[in-house]
Amino acid sequence: MAGGSRVGGGRVVVLAGGLSHERDVSLRSGRRVAEALRGAGVAVEERDVDATLLAALMADPPACVVPMLHGETGEDGAIREVLELVGLPYVGAAPAACRVSFDKPVAKTIAARAGVRTPESVCLPHETFRELGAGAVMGSLVERLGLPLMVKPTRSGSALGCTVVHDAAELPSAMVNAFAYGSVALLEQFIEGEEVAVPVVDDGTGPRALPAVAIQPDGGVYDYTARYTAGSTEFVVPAPLSDEATAECARVALTVHEAFGLRDLSRSDLIVDAAGEVWFLEVNVAPGFTETSTVPLSVGAAGLDLGEVMSSLVRAAVAR
Repeated sequence: MAGGSRVGGGRVVVLAGGLSHERDVSLRSGRRVAEALRGAGVAVEERDVDATLLAALMADPPACVVPMLHGETGEDGAIREVLELVGLPYVGAAPAACRVSFDKPVAKTIAARAGVRTPESVCLPHETFRELGAGAVMGSLVERLGLPLMVKPTRSGSALGCTVVHDAAELPSAMVNAFAYGSVALLEQFIEGEEVAVPVVDDGTGPRALPAVAIQPDGGVYDYTARYTAGSTEFVVPAPLSDEATAECARVALTVHEAFGLRDLSRSDLIVDAAGEVWFLEVNVAPGFTETSTVPLSVGAAGLDLGEVMSSLVRAAVAR
């Protein structure tokens, strides 16, 4: 544990690591958040998630926990449920909001009900895909959604298991790739346009959208490699959008944040098509903070200090 001021009378524990496919990304995010908090004068302890965690937290309760766990085990609300059981304040959305946000089909339904445009999609469990016969199912899928289309697991992050399908012959391998990360695949109409990420922060004074970050991967697809390999993607912030599209991106991100019952911090992933229409793809309740992540870029573009932003969210959690 590093020295520094104590928030609410105690240290802050940053949780990172875990056992998901995104363990390495989580460790990098946690390290950066911990460093930012220390830079703001906060006493920080970094901890992995293992069998000793809960006993340690209960034996010496921190003032607040900052979960920086990515993937299903970190973003499905389970860890936060345990933190609530033992009465520890934490930064981020409550368990129920995490569950609906992490399940992509459910999230798309909630967004649509809130009046947010989202690509047409179909969910297909592995068992149904196998039992009905791949050929017949895939033919109907292509006819319904058209090409290209996006295939991805319903409950995964960092673009793991995601494939853009340009030809029907590519669909079987794309489905296998998605099923490697979950038992249900989401097949979604592919929207051509500018991909942007819009963070929303709320330190207790009300949610506000930070500048949109345009994501321009070298290979055209923002996959796992493009996300976490330095130099593989160009990020432009503020995103090169019209004033109208910029305002609409902020409105959509705020609408999603509030409709899902999120708090403290979220990041909406959107597409702005050639007509300037904004499409919702998904929302992240534990966005990455690596050296190639969009939230720190947006924070910087807003003229804010990352450590001060995170410490303000910690104070809000403690007060809550």
